[in-house]
Amino acid sequence: QPQGTPGALSLRLPFRAPLNPDNLFGHLAATAVPGVEEWLDGAYRRTLRLPYGHGITALTPTPNHIACRLTLSDLRDLPVAISRCRRMLDLDADPVAIDDQLRTDPVLAPLVDKAPGRRVPRTVDEAEFALRAVLGQQVSTAAARTHAGRLAAAHGEPVDDPEGGLTRLFPAPESLAALDPETLAMPRTRRTTLLTLARQLADRTLHLGVESDWAATRARLLALPGFGPWTADVIAMRALGDPDAFLPTDLGIRRAAQELGLPSTPAALTARAAAWRPWRAYAVQYLWATDSHPINFLPV
Repeated sequence: QPQGTPGALSLRLPFRAPLNPDNLFGHLAATAVPGVEEWLDGAYRRTLRLPYGHGITALTPTPNHIACRLTLSDLRDLPVAISRCRRMLDLDADPVAIDDQLRTDPVLAPLVDKAPGRRVPRTVDEAEFALRAVLGQQVSTAAARTHAGRLAAAHGEPVDDPEGGLTRLFPAPESLAALDPETLAMPRTRRTTLLTLARQLADRTLHLGVESDWAATRARLLALPGFGPWTADVIAMRALGDPDAFLPTDLGIRRAAQELGLPSTPAALTARAAAWRPWRAYAVQYLWATDSHPINFLPV
């Protein structure tokens, strides 16, 4: 294609069955940042920051593929856009191998049998996810969406969306790194955490990507102000793609563990979860799904 040629196309993203769309799309929809993401007519839609320009993807689950519609400002971004969509939906996972391993635990077996093929909802942008993880520290899902939506509305680049209600790209780390901390409506310590992360991402002191070394990157994250195990591990799980990332301090995980008769203290639960390795990130999805939180259900 000539340089800068825009275009729109529809394609099918295959996956290895089974795939349970409930927690996958439910999580993305329930945590959607206003203006950046939305659930519309049975599809999860979001804006994309891409190497040559920007785009919008609409992803609809069907029994044997994910229907994907891409609208791109530059068609040279097509391979990257497809790759990021597949990665966000964890479509290259091997659910048979994962579920077989988790079924060896008698506590997890009924959860897997009830709804096999759960995927880990990931991200199209590792830096964006890390910044949003900070915004989500110790607040509700709704509050995290509100904080991220305000940030996007104030600092995200505008985009046109004739087919829906998307208006912005999520702000790049470079734009956030230059902000005056006093303009951020959040606790002072959270401001420090957010802006320190944004600056390190902007100047490449910290790199988050598919090729990142999981253990080394987790250690780098834990060295940042305001970063504890939960924040580092949720970034490892959903941004870096570590299939064995585990969240023993997560309130939802501890609640599920208690209800299932598993140890609920972080140390004891981590020891018990050794049998789930190397797929503990998938065990997290099955444990979360025992709750009635909106992240576990496809929107109606």
